[in-house]
Amino acid sequence: MARDGKQRIIDGALELLRAQGGGSITLDGAAKQVGLTKPGLMYHFPTKETLMLAVVDHVAARWEQMLLDRLDKPLATASATERIRAYAQVSLTERHDQAEFAIYFDAMYRDALTDAWVRRLQPWLTLPDDLSPATRARLTVVRLAADGYWIAAATGVFAPAEPDRVLLATFIDNLLEDETD
Repeated sequence: MARDGKQRIIDGALELLRAQGGGSITLDGAAKQVGLTKPGLMYHFPTKETLMLAVVDHVAARWEQMLLDRLDKPLATASATERIRAYAQVSLTERHDQAEFAIYFDAMYRDALTDAWVRRLQPWLTLPDDLSPATRARLTVVRLAADGYWIAAATGVFAPAEPDRVLLATFIDNLLEDETD
């Protein structure tokens, strides 16, 4: 029951952010969203910080699972190119929204919240030191293009049209085609 209650609150907080188009989560707002009193919510999440940590970890875990699904093999056996390809595919094909971006963006200003993103995504984005400079540059360009796309898609600010997304995905595939690291 406690796990279900916590998850219901996390999901409610995300829905609240989606309804607001980003913004911020308050304990009062999250409690109202899921039909609890503020003390009822605080039983599970005593502070806004604990709620935010749970929400950030939930969204970062979603990203991690989408990446694993795209990779379709254990992360430990994947090459840098395979990891970056999975990241680009998730960035260009999955649904991203302003709430997700708000959670990511807000986390960058608070170390405790940044840790969840770093812990979950660093294994995917860190490039090994022994890559050639050309390979390192190519993989970095792909990652930055994927970052730019998902930020534009999530925020709706200068979001590329669908034909452009398809062309970008093809361009990224072509950049990764010859990589065998």
